[in-house]
Amino acid sequence: MKFTLSWLKQHLDTQASLDDILYALTDLGLEVEGVENPAEKLRAFTLAKVKSAEQHPDADRLRVCVVETDEGDKQIVCGAPNARAGITVVLAKPGDYVPGIDVTLSIGKIRGVESHGMMASERELELSDEHDGIIELPSGEVGQSFADWLAENDPAKVDPVIEIAITPNRPDALGVHGIARDLAARGLGTLIPPVATPVPGTFKCPIHVTIDRETQHKACPVFYGRVIRGVKNGPSPQWLQTLLKAVGLRPISALVDVTNFFTYDMNRPLHVFDADKVKGALRVHAAEGGESFAALDDKTYTLAPGMTVISDSRGVESLGGVMGGAATGCTEDTVNVFLEAAYFDPIRTAMTGRALKINSDARYRFERGIDPEWTPAGMEQATRMIMDLCGGEASEVVVAGHMPDVSRAYRLDTDRVQSLVGMEIDADEQRSTLTALGFRLEGDMAHVPSWRPDVLGEADLVEEVARVASLTRLQGRPLPRTHVGVPKGILTPMQKREQIARRSIAALGYNECVTYSFIDQGAAALFGGGDDATMLQNPISSEMSHMRPALLPGLLQAAARNQARGFMDLALFEVGPAFHGAEPEEQHLLASGLLVGHSGPRDVHGARRPVDVFDAKADLEAVLSAIGAPAKAQILRGAPDFWHPGRSGQICLGPKKVLAAFGELHPRVLAALDVKGPAVGFTLFLEQPPFPKNKAAARPALAVSDLQAVERDFAFVVDAGVEALTLVNAAAGADKALIEEVRVFDEFIGGALGEGKKSLAITVRLQPTDATLKEKDIEAVAARIVEKVGKATGGVLRG
Repeated sequence: MKFTLSWLKQHLDTQASLDDILYALTDLGLEVEGVENPAEKLRAFTLAKVKSAEQHPDADRLRVCVVETDEGDKQIVCGAPNARAGITVVLAKPGDYVPGIDVTLSIGKIRGVESHGMMASERELELSDEHDGIIELPSGEVGQSFADWLAENDPAKVDPVIEIAITPNRPDALGVHGIARDLAARGLGTLIPPVATPVPGTFKCPIHVTIDRETQHKACPVFYGRVIRGVKNGPSPQWLQTLLKAVGLRPISALVDVTNFFTYDMNRPLHVFDADKVKGALRVHAAEGGESFAALDDKTYTLAPGMTVISDSRGVESLGGVMGGAATGCTEDTVNVFLEAAYFDPIRTAMTGRALKINSDARYRFERGIDPEWTPAGMEQATRMIMDLCGGEASEVVVAGHMPDVSRAYRLDTDRVQSLVGMEIDADEQRSTLTALGFRLEGDMAHVPSWRPDVLGEADLVEEVARVASLTRLQGRPLPRTHVGVPKGILTPMQKREQIARRSIAALGYNECVTYSFIDQGAAALFGGGDDATMLQNPISSEMSHMRPALLPGLLQAAARNQARGFMDLALFEVGPAFHGAEPEEQHLLASGLLVGHSGPRDVHGARRPVDVFDAKADLEAVLSAIGAPAKAQILRGAPDFWHPGRSGQICLGPKKVLAAFGELHPRVLAALDVKGPAVGFTLFLEQPPFPKNKAAARPALAVSDLQAVERDFAFVVDAGVEALTLVNAAAGADKALIEEVRVFDEFIGGALGEGKKSLAITVRLQPTDATLKEKDIEAVAARIVEKVGKATGGVLRG
């Protein structure tokens, strides 16, 4: 947002210096990004008087001038056609930097004649594009600073231009009046209220306006318009052109310049139609889609369904809140003009502008929020200015729709400044601050002004008070110690679990990644997502169109980027949310790890090997143990289809409660994400494992038996389709008190076993607690093991 100091003073009666204003703006949250002060560039140049101007002996177009300066008479060679005796000029001395030609002057010779400086033109001093001759001043004393002369005689040319950064929550500061309001509240002057004297209409408006019902509810609640007939369009006055040029706008014509002026002056975008080019009535409605629209930027756009447009009987004539149309644009031949002042929905305006890639001052302001209640006043002020500059007479105002109700009030608790901000501000000062900012106070209720859509709660009132009072008043103070002892923990059990999981995975040698929660539709579909429920309405880019259904897509994409740069062996992990739908309960906290490549670097011993499913399983079990998950979980099939179907599994508590999944990634997933395998990983659903019932900090006493354990091996012949887990669970159930561990140590297929058979060998560890085991006890347990396995799997002992 750019504005000049003189423009600001049209809204703020102040004697504050430029430096004070700049400091206050940044301190108020309107950060000053730059200041262009022409007076500083012109400070070195002084006024001088030409005493004589003689023809150069060796050049027809050059004159040798004797110039009276504050350092005495100087000889200067000049080629300007208006260089003559008796005129007052602007002198650049040797050593001065001339910005328009980017040269630091020195004493030199021109065609053999020595020259001690130069007499400057307006373009050489960057005052304008005029360069047909040197500057001639009507008055001035020799030696006077040119910057001081301009400040007295033509202050617009040395008017400082201030540029501030506007955060999205402060649309009121997109108008000079809003900026002046903040400065007045800070105490840097008195706010000058805008005057919007109604302009009585002398005839009925010949252009009727309607708003479709749905559009009125969702996109354009109110529309004001009127015809001004008999205007004479042409260049706007110099003061208006100077203001617009200062903020980077190109003056076009008086009618258009008036609308641009109010856009910056009061944050009130307006639009003017050539009334004679409007065919029939105007209708505000949603585009059906496919309409062609020729805009004022000389481009033609194809509209999408739902975009807010203004049409006449011929078709679309304006894109509401974004840009007007070329067909009804005003020109120098415009005699009758239709002035529009409407309120357009911020979200609909932003979506339209982004979809069509149109950037305009109107869109920039509408999508952040203008003051809807100033719409009729903006109509009256703009009408008055158009009639003052272009003449004409105004019709009655035509109104379509109704003013939106943006009224709201919040309780002002003057004690909350201390608790929320840490500042002590007197209650009366707080109330006066809010009043100066436009809030209306009734008792302890503060009614929010219509130009502040960002104020949405009691805490925002405190923020406004603290902002105006200046956060530089904050002072650090030590808090008194109110209790003795170890403070109570503030982390929830889930936060502690997340912290433990993150540290445990990092301790296993993984590198943590932090990826976006948004991924492209193709990657999301690979992991069971990518549907409309998780699609973003306004994505940052096409590669971030959907909420991620898992953490693995981001890790795989990170792995692909690293592999493209030569890093082939990777161990990555991430802890964060994934989204399986649009509802809050469909967001889940996950911890995922990914191993790609090999177990380590190449070595002389040949210990290096490709990572496999058991690496992922071991790491996952270590993390489950660290977070206190139950040890007696089952490993089952049925992992999602992005895992390899034969080299993956799920860790479950029963068939329905899944704690985690692990395995190799499916080859089609790796190919789609351009990852060179092998790649294995795991995903832990951190919210699923039950929390330990014992919340004591100390571990229970270690139960150790001093009796000797016994191990026995069994080899069972079973059908090839029997899972090892079924056999292990059956063997372990033979005597739950005595059997400590059952472990598979061998698998054999083929040979004499026959087609469709396999041999599974297990080791059973028996740990007595009461008495040393005797042979008959061991044989009894062995018999029960054979019986249990036989019933569960149909297996028999291998001969």
